[in-house]
Amino acid sequence: MQTETVGTFSLDDNVWQGVTLTDSAASQVKTLMQQDPEVKGLQLSVKQSGCAGFAYVLDLTKQPASDDLLFEHDGAHLYIPLKAMPFIDGTEVDFVREGLNQIFKFNNPKAQHACGCGESFGL
Repeated sequence: MQTETVGTFSLDDNVWQGVTLTDSAASQVKTLMQQDPEVKGLQLSVKQSGCAGFAYVLDLTKQPASDDLLFEHDGAHLYIPLKAMPFIDGTEVDFVREGLNQIFKFNNPKAQHACGCGESFGL
């Protein structure tokens, strides 16, 4: 008789690669932080959305949650909720100009596909 075992996964016990900011992204985050002295940094999370499954969510944060992980680059603070790490671990956050637009771009090695509009990704 063969017995199957189910492994367990703990967000707290996992070793994360982390999330990195390019120099351009760090500069933009610091600019956003300087506009309001109460802002502690930018929070990056994910939500179920779009045709590909998940979307990135960026918010200014004045009070990071106790389980947020902090990633810093050149004085810029990026907070990531622990529950988002399985979806975005290893991601590089960039800030780029595309024509007249300036946007944050996410180079996520876990993303297997993205929707045509680029607003959502799938694992």
